Amino acid sequence: MTNDVLIIGGGIIGLACAVELKLRGANVTVVCRDFTAAASHAAAGMLAPDAENIADAAMLDLCRRSLSLYPDWISKLEELTSLNTGYWPSGIFAPVYQSPITNHQSPAYWLDKAAIHEYQPGLGADVVGGWWYPENGQVDNQALVKVLRTAAESLGVSFKDGVTVEAIAQQEGQVIGIQTNIGFLRADHYLLAAGAWSNQLLPLPVRPRKGQMLRLRVPEFVQELPLTRVLFGENIYIVPRRNRSIVLGATSENVGFTPDNTPAGIQSLLQAATRLFPQLADYPIQEMWWGFRPATSDELPILGESHCKNLTLATGHYRNGILLAPVTANLIADVILSKTTDPLFTHFHYSRFQNTPVPTQSSTTTSMLTHPANFTNGHSKNLSLQPAEFNLQDSGLVIAGKTFQSRLMTGTGKYRSIDEMQKSVAASGCQIVTVAVRRVQTNAPGHEGLAEALDWGKIWMLPNTAGCQTAEEAIRVARLGREMAKLLGQEDNNFVKLEVIPDAKYLLPDPIGTLQAAEQLVKEGFAVLPYINADPMLAKRLEEVGCATVMPLAAPIGSGQGLKTTANIQIIIENATVPVVVDAGIGAPSEAAQAMELGADALLINSAIALAENAPAMAYAMGLATVAGRIAYLAGRMPIKNYASASSPLTGTITG
Repeated sequence: MTNDVLIIGGGIIGLACAVELKLRGANVTVVCRDFTAAASHAAAGMLAPDAENIADAAMLDLCRRSLSLYPDWISKLEELTSLNTGYWPSGIFAPVYQSPITNHQSPAYWLDKAAIHEYQPGLGADVVGGWWYPENGQVDNQALVKVLRTAAESLGVSFKDGVTVEAIAQQEGQVIGIQTNIGFLRADHYLLAAGAWSNQLLPLPVRPRKGQMLRLRVPEFVQELPLTRVLFGENIYIVPRRNRSIVLGATSENVGFTPDNTPAGIQSLLQAATRLFPQLADYPIQEMWWGFRPATSDELPILGESHCKNLTLATGHYRNGILLAPVTANLIADVILSKTTDPLFTHFHYSRFQNTPVPTQSSTTTSMLTHPANFTNGHSKNLSLQPAEFNLQDSGLVIAGKTFQSRLMTGTGKYRSIDEMQKSVAASGCQIVTVAVRRVQTNAPGHEGLAEALDWGKIWMLPNTAGCQTAEEAIRVARLGREMAKLLGQEDNNFVKLEVIPDAKYLLPDPIGTLQAAEQLVKEGFAVLPYINADPMLAKRLEEVGCATVMPLAAPIGSGQGLKTTANIQIIIENATVPVVVDAGIGAPSEAAQAMELGADALLINSAIALAENAPAMAYAMGLATVAGRIAYLAGRMPIKNYASASSPLTGTITG
C-alpha cells in the first residue's frame, strides 16, 4: 500500500482526492500554486449530466455515476466539517425556443408552453416549452471547495500553498520527485490534478478554455425568490442561490490564459439571460469574474495511470469538474491504494491521444499522405483500379436498390475539427457517411455545422441512432434522421443505421431491442442497417424481417482491437443474402483488408481514422485497404497447405 501521496493541484479534484485518500489511510500532501485560481472557484456548481446532453456514452455513464454519489458524499463532508455546501437537488429546467421532436437524454419530462410558464413564471414570451430534469441539481461550488479544504485540514492533510511546481523529475519510468520554487519534494506516489495548467508539466492535450461569468442580486423589493431551479438555456445557464444571488454563465473562449472580463463576453451573457428570463434586466450586478476550464482535445477527462508507475492522472475535466469530483476521488483512490482500475477508466486513458505517426516512405508518398487535396476524387490513381481490369466481375455495393462504387463507409464523430473530418471523408473516397442524429441536433462538440460541412449531393447520408438505449428511443431518432436527410436534399433517403446500446460500459448492442426496433422501422419503410454482435442467428433473423444489411462488429466499438469475431463473421457472410458490413473494432488498414478478404461487402470505420495522428492519411490508407481486400477476395486466395511447396519446378533442372 502506498502511504505518502503528493497531489499537484488544489482545485476540487485535488481536494476531493486528498480527502478520500486520507480517509483510506494515506499520508497526503497537496501542493497548490494559487488556491483561488482553480476552475472550481469560477464554476456555477451545476450537477447536470442529463441537461447538458452529454453525447459520449462512457462520459455520460461516469457523470451519472458521480451524481448518484453526491447525496452521501455531501453528507459525509458536512458531517466532517459542520459546514453547508449549498447542495440543492431541485432539478433543472431546460427551456427552448423551438419545439424539439424528441428528447435527447433521459430521465426527463417534456413540459409544453403552458406547463413550463406555469411551473416557472417570468420566462421569456418566446419560450415554447422545455425539459425538466428532476434528478439534476446544483451545489454552491465555492462553498463546496471551502468545505473540502476544511475537511482535508481537519483530517490531517498537509498543504503547501503558494508553491509553483516547475518540473516532474523522472528516471526509468518512475517519478523521483517534483522540482518547486521551494525546493525538491518527494513522495511514494504522485497525483497530477493541476487542471488547465497540467500541460505545463506533462505533454498532455489539456488547454485552458476561458469562461466569463457574473452574479446578480435579487433586489430587496422582490419578496420571494423568482427562481428556485437552474435554467439551462441556449448559450446560457442561470443558477439561483438560496442567498438571493443569481449566477449567469458562461462564455467558452479559446484565448489561452488571457485574464479579465470583457464587454463582449459579459454582454453576450446578459443578452442570453434576459431573453430567457427578462426581469433579470433590472437586477443589480453584484460581481463579475472569469476562470480557465481544463479542456482536452476531445473534451473528455484524462484519468488513471500514466507512463510512470507512481504517477496517476486526474485532469481535463473541462466543464464537469464539480460534478465528477466524488467519482473521480473514489476511482483514483482505488488506482493508487488498491492498484485496481475501473473498466470505465479505459475510455479516459491518456494513451488515446498517442497514436503511431504515418511512416515516411518517400517524398512523393509523404506529400500525398499529408495533403489529401492531391488525391483524385479522394483516391490516388492506384486506388482507382477496378476489378474489371483484371477480368473480375464486381457489380458494386447495392443496398436497398441503391448502388455505390465505394465499399468503405466512414463516420463523422471524434475528429479534432470539422476541417479534418472533411479532408478525411474526401481522402477515403467513401460515398456513405454516418451521422449521429442526436449529436447534430444538440450541436454536440465536433458536430457544430456538420450538416453544412459535406456535399450531400455527392455523399449519401446514413443517419444513425447513436446514444439510444431502447428500441423506442431508436425508432424516434430514426424518424428524426429521415427528416434531417430530407432537409438536406435527400428526399428519397430512408436509410438508418440502427444502434440500440443500453450499456455505456461495454457499448455492446442489445439484440432484443435491435430486433424489435428493426421490425417496426421496416414496417415504416426504412432501409435498416442494424449494428449487431457477430451473432449468425440474430443476423439471419434481422434479414428475415427485412433489414437491408447486417452490420456485425469485429470487436467492441472504438477499441481498435481488430477482427476478434472472425469465425462468426464468416458464418454470417456464408448465410446472408443481404450485404454484410463489418462495423466497429477495426484499427488498422491490414485489418480492413482482412475483413474484405473474408467476403464482407463493405466496412464502416470511424475511430481508427478520426483518432489517428494524421486522420486524412489514415482515411486514404483505409480506402486502399478496402479496395485491396475486395480485389483479393474476388481473385481467390491460394489454398492453405500443411506442407511446403516449391515455387520453382523440380523437373527439367540441371543436375550433376
